Amino acid sequence: MPAESPVLSPAESMKTMVLPPGYRLELVASEPMIQEPVAIDWDTSGRLWVIEMPGYMEDMPATTELQPTGRISILEDTNDDGKMDKKTVFLDKLVLPRTLKVLERGVLIAEPPNLWLARDTNGDLVADTKDLVTGSYGQGAANVEHNENALLWALDNWMYTSEGTTLLRLKDGAFEVRTTLSRGQWGATQDDAGRVYRNTNSAALFVDVVPTPYYTRNPRMMRTRGSYETLDTGDLNTVWPIRPNPGVNRGYQDGVLRPDKTLAAFTAVGAPTFYRGDRLPAELYGNVFLAEPAGNLVSRVIVTDDGTMLRGRKAYERGEFIASTDERFRPVYLSSAPDGTLYLVDMYHGIIQHKGYITEYLRDQILSRQLERPQGHGRIYRIVHTTTKRGPKPALSAMKGPQLVDVLAHPNGWWRDKAQQLIVERGDRSAIPALKEKAERAPDWRTRLHALWTLDGIDAVEPALVTKALDDSSRDVRVSAVRIAERWLKDEKHPIQPAVLKKIDDTDWAVRRQLAASLGALPDAAKIPALTTLLERHGDDPITVDAAVSGLQGSEHAVLQRLLAAAEQTPQRTGAAVVLAATLVRGGEDARVQELFQLAAAPGRLAWQRDALLEGAEAALLGGPLPGSGRRGAGAGRGAAPAAAATSAAPGGRAGPGGAPAFPGVRPSDAPAAGRGRGNTAAVPLTREPAPLVALASAGGDTGKRAAALLARFTWPGKAAEPGAAPAAAPLTAAEQKRFEDGKTVYTTLCVACHNENGEGRDKLGPALAGSAFALSQPHVPMRILLNGKEGSVGLMPPLGTTLSDDQIAGVLTFVRRSWGNEGSAVEPAAVADIRKQTTGRTRPWTEKELLEISK
Repeated sequence: MPAESPVLSPAESMKTMVLPPGYRLELVASEPMIQEPVAIDWDTSGRLWVIEMPGYMEDMPATTELQPTGRISILEDTNDDGKMDKKTVFLDKLVLPRTLKVLERGVLIAEPPNLWLARDTNGDLVADTKDLVTGSYGQGAANVEHNENALLWALDNWMYTSEGTTLLRLKDGAFEVRTTLSRGQWGATQDDAGRVYRNTNSAALFVDVVPTPYYTRNPRMMRTRGSYETLDTGDLNTVWPIRPNPGVNRGYQDGVLRPDKTLAAFTAVGAPTFYRGDRLPAELYGNVFLAEPAGNLVSRVIVTDDGTMLRGRKAYERGEFIASTDERFRPVYLSSAPDGTLYLVDMYHGIIQHKGYITEYLRDQILSRQLERPQGHGRIYRIVHTTTKRGPKPALSAMKGPQLVDVLAHPNGWWRDKAQQLIVERGDRSAIPALKEKAERAPDWRTRLHALWTLDGIDAVEPALVTKALDDSSRDVRVSAVRIAERWLKDEKHPIQPAVLKKIDDTDWAVRRQLAASLGALPDAAKIPALTTLLERHGDDPITVDAAVSGLQGSEHAVLQRLLAAAEQTPQRTGAAVVLAATLVRGGEDARVQELFQLAAAPGRLAWQRDALLEGAEAALLGGPLPGSGRRGAGAGRGAAPAAAATSAAPGGRAGPGGAPAFPGVRPSDAPAAGRGRGNTAAVPLTREPAPLVALASAGGDTGKRAAALLARFTWPGKAAEPGAAPAAAPLTAAEQKRFEDGKTVYTTLCVACHNENGEGRDKLGPALAGSAFALSQPHVPMRILLNGKEGSVGLMPPLGTTLSDDQIAGVLTFVRRSWGNEGSAVEPAAVADIRKQTTGRTRPWTEKELLEISK
């Protein structure tokens, strides 16, 4: 390898890139017109809007990152030669802007924690006003690699984000903002059916089989299967760069690099993008393209339906769609464009790792090839084929409602999406007759689908139309019809209710799983028997089960009793009963917990039923597995969004491969609603002794042992202390409580992305801190982990000694050691200072073996 990685001109850099036969790149824009581009969007006239982030890692200490140097620029091709020749700065003086969405009424711009609507009121393409939509879009103090991003206007007219909890839409001319579960890491995309896809830095692709917002309905849930389901079937995360890639945080660890020093698997992948254009070969339509800046490549994934689920596979056995030998080629964003092609954003930046996650190893790599300098570059490319004839520029703003309805049949998905968006934004009721016609009779199912959701978006959809769509030949139209029918399901006398209930007999997996979620909108009198029937048939499918449980809030016990009324054991009844029992126990409501154990101990209770109820309780309290766990690839059972460590950053929030904070701890089990977890760690308080469980514990045998283990997790007035139980931790002093609160702020802004809000960890990113042996070890052990980092099976905990002060480390460790049922001692800043002094000069993260030795 050369001693350094020099800056190449766009023409020189393009010569280093390898594409499949017939494909090539065309330069659309480059420096000095743009610098450090990280994301793009399009307006209705085909102008290109770019986020520029020159403040990202201008040097390794990141001394300028909080300066207001970010901007939103508009690029235009005034002579239609395919290259941008005019730039207008729409809005500047922004701090690390992350996302934009161009609307007709203005432009949504994310500058965490603020989401702005900026408007040009006089037609000069420069923002004149900037109004706050919400002040809770991400966090202002969060690490740039772990902050909310994306504003995907999806088919259902909601805007979805990544690595954040914001969900919003335009309703009656105003923004409606809701909270959802955090998913993904950098970017979001949708397929023609409106399913939302995201990913995390080391895992290529996940899909919401059931829309994630459903899972916010029931806080008792143990898992959220159906939300953020992996498409990996074994080798989806393997990568094939064409240059050595030593500049990744764990490049010295076995397995991260191949013997030839090329990256072996994704470590900074982001910006998943469905190609839905019409000017590249048809074989690309419906494929997902992914940017991997650490490996200097763009990957192509083919998505298929195997009859039970969507699956993804790499398009090439030992190759990538684009690969480069230029180390500074940093693809960070992709876009299916109005001209029918695919656009690629190349940040062209040497450092793609935030300062908080740069290990000594990576620092040496950066310095050895002078990647910290120079700055101020960036390129945008168009991907074309020898057969490509670029489509015309759009002029959608001048179109009226009926004209826009015709665009819903356009072969390019960008045009269909934008036409729907405009009609909904305007609330254009002149489009209603044409929309009804398209929804009923359009030959292309995609057009029927867009018409239905456009009518829904302007509150003009009618029950008769939806009832007809419930029997559409396209399963994806039927899925959406089930969702839209929820408008009327609360009315127990509405005639659409029996039409929806008939879909219980639909044999398609997607319809069944959506139905499981939508039936939660029924009144209890209809919901309980309907969901019982569905679980009787499909209780062995964890996605159907979790989607159903999401809508059962408060009715789990009623459904469970109905399932237990049957004597015959089936995998479906057993699977559903276990999950329902776990949900009830996790809810922690005294009456429901007592009732559950009364059911388990009832005279004549069949063995399979009692075992299912105890198994569910064990999953909730002891971290046992739930039915359906471990049947998928990476990320199985994942609840909240993984968001950690990779070798990339600026736009996508990615740390060095496996580089996010990760204490060693208890193995996580399946995911609760807010994240992948290991069951409750704190004792569950009851108002009285659970007599039925006590009776089971005294019965002896395996059942007695299981019941006794569960009893140990409950407290109630008058309960005797367990023999040999450790004394309760001393209350925090006023100073320690203040340190705890300060540490909570550090945890929320830095650690939560990998370890979750509830300390239950995230699969492949950060193990559980709740009950973690190392987090609760002698204080000098976790101090060393934070100061110097740690290597482990889950990932790399990067050194934070240069990022956090002694007070901050003491605070966050105090918070971790006294949260989620942990009862460790508080940590003193002076003790951190002493360990910092003792470990001065250490350049490598600690290994588990070393930490176990020093903890003795």
